[in-house]
Amino acid sequence: MQIYLPIAEVSVNAFLLLGLGGIVGILSGMFGVGGGFLMTPLLFFIGIPPAVAVATEANQIVASSFSGVLAHFRRRTVDIKMGVVLQVGGLIGAALGVVIFNYLKALGQVDLLVKLCYVVFLGIVGSLMFIESLNAIRKAKKAGGTAPAPRRQRGWVHALPFKMRFRTSGLYISVIPPILVGICVGILAAIMGVGGGFIMVPAMIYILGMPTKVVVGTSLFQIILVTGFTTMLHATTNYTVDIVLAVLLLVGGVIGAQIGTRIGVYLKAEQLRILLALMVMAVCGKLALDLLLMPSELFTLGDSGGH
Repeated sequence: MQIYLPIAEVSVNAFLLLGLGGIVGILSGMFGVGGGFLMTPLLFFIGIPPAVAVATEANQIVASSFSGVLAHFRRRTVDIKMGVVLQVGGLIGAALGVVIFNYLKALGQVDLLVKLCYVVFLGIVGSLMFIESLNAIRKAKKAGGTAPAPRRQRGWVHALPFKMRFRTSGLYISVIPPILVGICVGILAAIMGVGGGFIMVPAMIYILGMPTKVVVGTSLFQIILVTGFTTMLHATTNYTVDIVLAVLLLVGGVIGAQIGTRIGVYLKAEQLRILLALMVMAVCGKLALDLLLMPSELFTLGDSGGH
């Protein structure tokens, strides 16, 4: 069933979009990521213009994250205080990111920048997560049980001022690192149409020292407000949010997030991380190939009548 997307100006199969939304929703529930890092490139692959994909995907992330976070609230695995601090940084970052996005759009370079950002970030994060997960699995096998939790080291994070107690996470640290992490994720949300979970989750575990069980729910909680704010900015300044596309992705995403949250309970933390790392690297490889290979048509004419 073909459906015309008015803002993207392309026709796409509605069931394909529902399916993509569902798959990304499952990942959102399992890994605590908004899923935008996977969905936005998938939208590129099916012919959605990058500017529209980025702005609309931020909208879809709000719903799938909201659906996922409800399940985590029921389990009490959300650190609300930490989430609010991360959101403060996220809102600042999102505003900065939209300014950068608009400037590059005016220059006509936004499509290339978005794709390059994906290749660089997904390549780095995917590789690091894969190596770390393999090491965790090896340690678990040597210990003959579950992998040891990352050891909390007293580093530069603990030496900073403006400390606050985060009871749910069992932490007493400065608010500066969470705000900085939030700013980085906000900028990425605006430029790449992602929730930033693929950077947020490792940062919360390894920089802030949060326990893995509260990381997923807190990450989703933070993502909701930041991506909602990003969508509003894109809609009012760029007019690149395609409502028809967003609704189809939303429906699939909400259903998928509930399924993913249930699946995530049955997998070990290191197994989840290695699966996520492999997916990140696969998407990065496909995007890099698309950028490196010469397109079949070097020039395209907008008024060519479909030829």
